[in-house]
Amino acid sequence: MVASKLRELALGYPGATEEFPWGERVVKVDGKIFVFLGDASTAKNVALKLPASHAAALAVKGAEPTGYGLGKAGWVTIPLAAKLPFAVFAEWLDESYRAVAKKRRLKELDAAG
Repeated sequence: MVASKLRELALGYPGATEEFPWGERVVKVDGKIFVFLGDASTAKNVALKLPASHAAALAVKGAEPTGYGLGKAGWVTIPLAAKLPFAVFAEWLDESYRAVAKKRRLKELDAAG
């Protein structure tokens, strides 16, 4: 449920596209991933780039720095089963998008309200 809502929200961002590298669902903006949504059929985690909320996200039970060295760049893997309001996931999704999107995309986003 959380994964499908996050996917829908992510695809609403300017320039967002969905891809399936490595068998995982990701959403990109201008070729850069801003959210990993896990295996397309059994998503259990979400990974987001969180430069401002990194410490808060890591405090969530079961959260950890994202593998493959991404954790060093501010990426956090968060279990979808975490007892978090959806609004927190949505806020972190927005932060991740803003962390990787080009300035012109941010202007589009801000103009759309």
